[in-house]
Amino acid sequence: MEIRFKFHPEKAVEVACLFLKLHGKPMSYLGLLKLLYMADRIALERLEQPITGDRYVSMNYGPVLSRVYDLIKGLDVPGAKDLWSRYISSRDPRYKIYADYTVSLREYPGDDELSEAEVKIIEQVYAKYGHIDPFDLAETTHLFPEWVNPYGSAIPISVEEVLKNVGKTDEDIERIREEFEREDYLDWVLNG
Repeated sequence: MEIRFKFHPEKAVEVACLFLKLHGKPMSYLGLLKLLYMADRIALERLEQPITGDRYVSMNYGPVLSRVYDLIKGLDVPGAKDLWSRYISSRDPRYKIYADYTVSLREYPGDDELSEAEVKIIEQVYAKYGHIDPFDLAETTHLFPEWVNPYGSAIPISVEEVLKNVGKTDEDIERIREEFEREDYLDWVLNG
């Protein structure tokens, strides 16, 4: 069974909002997507679970969180689109030339859904990468072994690939899979 963590729209919004708050002005959506991926990747390494639970894909400019990318494009993601658009604007009229390529913070929702460890990861990722040109950041993500050039399409990246590439052993991955299956089963029992 492939590990497919549950997508947490509230956490995805809070992570994106925290990056935008730290940035202090509208941000290129390409840059935001790279920072989000890096934060999830580091969380998989340190916490053995992602922050957002999103699915990953290789795209021309590097790995991307697929549902967050859909939200940025204004597509419907069940349980997430209204929440996203309440806190994040995908077009900022103050930056007319780049309006189609920036996201900005409408209102900060706080970080109640995020653990202290997750907030620390987000802050560290922003401190290290938050001011790098988005295209240079994309080039940096091309160095991640799980990224494969999709030549204009999108290729899924499995959680197992990411875990392996951040140094987890086959035994670690199997243990993480078993924990995921237990949690997934309990969630199904409790929530139907």
